[in-house]
Amino acid sequence: MKGSGARKGLIFYLCVLTKLNALKNPKAIKLLNKLINDVENNGIITNTAVEDLKNLRPYAVEEERPLLAKVIRLAFEHIEEHQTFAIDIPDEEPIEGHEEELELREASEPAESLLYLLNLIAEPENKSNRLDLRAYVTALGEYAEEN
Repeated sequence: MKGSGARKGLIFYLCVLTKLNALKNPKAIKLLNKLINDVENNGIITNTAVEDLKNLRPYAVEEERPLLAKVIRLAFEHIEEHQTFAIDIPDEEPIEGHEEELELREASEPAESLLYLLNLIAEPENKSNRLDLRAYVTALGEYAEEN
């Protein structure tokens, strides 16, 4: 059958894409994309961001994504309490033997950091993204203890 190899390749590619999506529910994906778009275009509108994150979390719980559920909850609690997202983008881990080449990162803007977090939530299967998601969980927890 002509073209069946290409069709199988396309099906495999679509299966891989489906597995890479953080959240599989179309409503969750639409909500996450709306959040990303809102922050990109308008910065952090506190009540909208909190409401959207609260609405996004049940999808992560339903799909049994505990890291995503936790980071989403911590993020909306943080924004709700502090009226901003005062968590910096996690620092890059130095490569062994090249520690001196790593530049110090300046403090990130709240909207930039939240946008980065939302993009991590959109693609949590990448190993470095999972590490950054865990770093956000840690930073949000530490910030809550200190403040």
